[in-house]
Amino acid sequence: MARSGYNRTASAKNRSGSRGKHTYTYIDGNTVRKLDVETQPINQPKQPAEVSPSIRRNRERALQMNFAYVLFLTAAAVIAVFVCVNFLQLRAVNTLLSEEVATLSAELDSAILENDSEYNRVMNSVDLEHVKEVATDELGMQQATSDQIVTYEIEDGDYVRQYSEIPTE
Repeated sequence: MARSGYNRTASAKNRSGSRGKHTYTYIDGNTVRKLDVETQPINQPKQPAEVSPSIRRNRERALQMNFAYVLFLTAAAVIAVFVCVNFLQLRAVNTLLSEEVATLSAELDSAILENDSEYNRVMNSVDLEHVKEVATDELGMQQATSDQIVTYEIEDGDYVRQYSEIPTE
């Protein structure tokens, strides 16, 4: 397509009245197009072509909405609304549960920190040398000898509950 430009046309005054005696008209392309002239008068509508009765009946039937079609559209709309409402409810529940998980997680973190600090306080307050002195001097306990220590392998688990005697083998 050729470059569009402006065409100068003579007139007494342009629309704004402040640019002199000439106005500029926009022309699309590089040639002037000829206007198509209709042969029918503008006020007279065009006559439609004759339509057969079977085509007319089919068009009327297609434009009608029977009871089954209306019932189907109503059911589809109700189902769509039901699905949307349930989706929104599930999103709201999901948001509430996410907030609750975040709250419980924060509580767990603070409980773990408090538990660790209390454990460290208790462990620091215990003097093992004092415990050993009390056990040997006041309670008459003695240090275990190597022949009193029995070691054995356990097959499963990481702790022992003693329901029977410790095997000697």
